[in-house]
This record gives sequence, C-alpha cells and structure tokens, in this order.
Amino acid sequence: MDARVILPTSANALARNTGYATQPPLQRFLTSCYEEFKSDNSGAVANYIPELERANPAHFGIGLVTIDGHVYEIGDSAVPFTILSVSKAFVFALALEMVGEERVAAAIGVEPSGEAFNSIRLTADNRPFNPMVNAGAIACSGLIHQVDGAAAFERIRAKLSQFAGRELGVDDAVHASEYTTGHRNRAIAWLLRNYLVLQGDVDAVLDTYFRQCAVLVTARDLAVMAATLANRGVNPVTGVQVIRPHVVARTLSVMTSSGMYDYAGEWIYRVGIPAKSGVGGGIVAALPSQIGLGTFSPCLDSHGNSVRGLKVCEALSARFDLHMLNRSADVRTCIIADYDISGISSRRHRQPHEQQILDDRHNDIRVIELVGALNFAAIDYVTRRLSTVPPNASLLVLDFRRVPDLTEAGARLLGEHLTILGNIDVTAILTGFEATSPVWEAIRAQTADEGRLRHFALLDDAIEWAEDQVIYRHGGFTPLKETSHLGEQALLAELTADEIAALAELSTTRRYEAGQRIISAGEPANSLFFLQSGMVSVKLPSGVRLASLGPGMEFGEMAILESQRSADVWADTPVKCLELPLDAFTDYRNLRPQIALQIMRNLSGLLARRLILANAKVDLLSSY
Repeated sequence: MDARVILPTSANALARNTGYATQPPLQRFLTSCYEEFKSDNSGAVANYIPELERANPAHFGIGLVTIDGHVYEIGDSAVPFTILSVSKAFVFALALEMVGEERVAAAIGVEPSGEAFNSIRLTADNRPFNPMVNAGAIACSGLIHQVDGAAAFERIRAKLSQFAGRELGVDDAVHASEYTTGHRNRAIAWLLRNYLVLQGDVDAVLDTYFRQCAVLVTARDLAVMAATLANRGVNPVTGVQVIRPHVVARTLSVMTSSGMYDYAGEWIYRVGIPAKSGVGGGIVAALPSQIGLGTFSPCLDSHGNSVRGLKVCEALSARFDLHMLNRSADVRTCIIADYDISGISSRRHRQPHEQQILDDRHNDIRVIELVGALNFAAIDYVTRRLSTVPPNASLLVLDFRRVPDLTEAGARLLGEHLTILGNIDVTAILTGFEATSPVWEAIRAQTADEGRLRHFALLDDAIEWAEDQVIYRHGGFTPLKETSHLGEQALLAELTADEIAALAELSTTRRYEAGQRIISAGEPANSLFFLQSGMVSVKLPSGVRLASLGPGMEFGEMAILESQRSADVWADTPVKCLELPLDAFTDYRNLRPQIALQIMRNLSGLLARRLILANAKVDLLSSY
C-alpha cells in the first residue's frame, strides 16, 4: 500500500482536531490514519454469533505502545469489545508455558491451513493445522483444562489480564450467544475428541473456549498485549514478566504464518508484522523490539479481518518501513569505545610511584564500552575485537551500562570467548549492571569458569580494581604512611619551609572515623583540608564518586574559589588531616600576597590536569 494514502483529504479536517499541531509525529500519523479511514464503511459486522450483530459499525479505535511503555491512542480506543480469535495467540503462549512445547506439538501443528478459521479439516495425522484456527484454539484450551479443570478459564483470564496490564472482564451476553449457537465448534471439538486430541469433558472444554473468546478488551489493551510480545514477554507498562522469551518467539512465529486466517500470506507480504485478528473487529500486531499495535473496527472483509484495522496496519508498515524482513544494522556500532588507561585512569588519586607504574604499564588494561541491545551478530563482532587483545593486556574491562538487553545466543557466544580468554590468563572484569541483572546472569550461565569473572556495578570501580592489580603485580604497593609535612602537598608546591610552617600554625588537626562525612554539599565553603593519613572519597550527593584521595593530597580546596560546597567528602578509612580555616588563610595571604599568587598557580595546575583527563574521555568517545 502506498503510504501516501494516509494523508488527509482536507487540511481543515486535521486543523479542527484540537492539539494536532503540537502532537508528536507518531501521534500525528495515527490521527491522520483515523481521520482518513473512519469514513470507509465497507465490510460488515460478524453475524455468525447473533450477539455480534449488535456491534456499532462506526466504532474505530487505534492504540500503539512502545517497548518503553509509552501509549499512543486515538478514536474509540477505550471502547470495550470481545477479544474472540485474538485470544488464540495468547492462550497458545499460555499452553506452551503450562504444558511444554513437546506436549503442545503432539496435539497441534504449526502449518498454515489455507482455509477459513472455522474449517473442520485436520492434518493427515489428525491434528489441527495450527493454534490460530478454531480447531487448534479449542485444543489449546483443552490442554489447559487438562491441568486446571474447572479453574482453566480463570487461569486464561488472569493471563490475558497480565498481558493487558489490567483486570479484564467477560461479556456474558456474547458468551451465552456463542454457547447457544456454536454448533460448528462443537463438531470440531467432538472430532478432536474422536482422535484423542481432546481429553475429558468436551462440553467443559468448549465452555472454557467460549468464555475466553468473550473476554472484553479495548484497542489500547490489545496494543499493550502486543507490546508485551514485542518486548520479549515483559509488559512495558507494568514491568511484569508475563511470559518467557522462548515462548514469545514460538507465538510470534505462528502469528506470522497463520494469524490472519486465509489472508496470512498476503498479510506477511504487504505488512510484514506478526499479527492476529478476530471477528469482533480487533487486530493485534507485534513488531519485536519496537512496538505493539491494537486496532478495533467491527466491519470485516471477506476473510474476517477488520477493514479499517488492515488499512492502519498497512499504512503504518509502509510509511515507516516496519516490515520485519526489511531490516539493516551495522554491528560495529555496538562498541562505543575501546581504549587502554593512558591518560584515562580511575578517579582514585595515586601516590607518585604508583602512578608511574600505571603510566609505564597502561597497555596492561583494556577497556571496551558496549552500547545497545546485543544479539548474536553484535557479540560475534565483539569477540573478534576481543581476539585482538595485545599479549600484555592481561586485564579486560567490559562495560555494559549502555546495554539494555543481551540475547541468549549472544550470551552463549560471549561466555565461550571469556572462557577462552581465561585459559590464556586474561582476567575479564564486567561492569555496568547490578549482580541481579539478567545480563550478568546470562553471561555467568554461559561461562565455563564463572569464578574467574569479576563484576563491579560502576566502570570507575572496575578500572580502579584493574589498576590495583597492575600496581600489585609490579611491586608498587607499600603501606600508606602518614604524611605530616605540608611541603608534600601539591597545592603548596614551591612555598618555602617558613611559609609552609606558618600555614601549619594556622591549621587544626582533625580525625575522622571510617564512614564519617567530613564535608557536606551545600554547606559554606569556609576551610580546606590537607590529608595526612587514611583515604577519603569525594562524591556527588547522588553517590557518584568524583575522586579518591590519599596522604599528601588536599580536599575542599575549591573553597578558595567557591562560597558553597559542591560535593560530599567521606572518610573511607580512619583519617587524620589538617584543617585550614579560610578566614585565617585569607588574613595570611593578605600579609604575603606572593604566597596567594603561588597557591593560585598551583590550584590552576590541579584544575588543568583534571580538565585534561575529562577532555581525554570526551575525545575518546567522540572518536567512535
């Protein structure tokens, strides 16, 4: 379908739509579709169930939900209607999860039938062709009934409600109408019972099936349900894992081949999005990793599909090139940065001899920052890049903080490669996720010796740990000694012994316990500190670490320039320091302006070095 057909025939039609001019592009597009197609009165409402003839043919609603949970809707998107055959896809998923793929496959095929949805014909081995036709859907309900008995329908209703993200009710009138007139479905059910596809009480199974078809939904509900399938089984609105990803893949596969009745081939050719329709006027379409679409309009074409709903789906696919088989991607974009620690160290300030080791051995640590959802092809590219690790890069940091998802195939490939690297004494350090992250769990499960993996939530912590390993391996660690002489402070470099002694006289010795806050963000900046023993961390109020400092270093020095503290300082260990009040320091430098000038030069040098480090990281990221 030419995407241009969705444009409104009259600009005035949309001009009258309040707020149209300020709507996001996708909302504007759906509004255009609604305005264009609502006047199409072709087709007719279903009448094989008498109660369905009461549907209002003018009703037309569209819902679209993204996998991050944003909901777009237009028209009669909140009008309830019976789900009917749309339920088949979700009940098939439930059957797979409850009884397993092997048992479902023994009872139901997965091939298109090429016939109407209510065909009584079975396969050569006397199974329904697929779960999207009535015979297969009744068989699915039968499998669930075998497990839950009288509670089978409640199990189905609860699962459909999870997919929709709200409690769904039942249209008792439609249920009663279908139960009274559903003789063709009875014939199908008894045929299945004859071949032992159905077990137990046929009438009870049929009642379960009729009730599931009478569940009430809206176009918005269908969009959320579709988005749950598109989001690998996680409802993007509620965050609930409704169904396992493996089951989602099987469900979408059958929807692709058989979801649109005997129009399925034409549908996948024109639209290319897994979908399921129902004679109640609903269509649900799920494009993996992107969107879920739900439409409602009761007038059906000769195949039993909603006329207006088909047009919306075709227009959306054509306009935004959403056909699932017309995809492109560059796997090289999954690596946003690949570097050693030359000029890009952790935020821990090192002793001079330690820093020298890191400068000399910067190639020992390699950092690769990943980005985006990682699949099999992306991880294959990553493993090829990892194979280029230089012989002396014995520490590999992989950062996943920009990775929202990792497929099982990708995790398996990565896990195997990390095992190979471990066998040649390369230590892998994974960062960017919590210990409960599914990404971390997936990688651990696929790594032969997970005990050799290291994990940190923050990239800076991982780099600091790797730096510690390098320093330790090359004999750099010595006990942190108390530094009582202020001449070792970078801020006081080039001052004479007398000048430093005079500053020491103005200072007061302070001691703090581990975990104690020394400086609080927002309080007046009225002193600076010279660290003599112990370790401190400078952190933003959010908890993000800006720096870790040891003996011989200063903190709070921005008080010289600022009137208010911009960060917290915490004692990581027992700390001893000298606190120099700013008013005493000001009086002193008024008497000796040359000291003030030198200290400002030193402060400028410290700030310049910090800026150089920050710019180095910015330059690194901008080069990818």
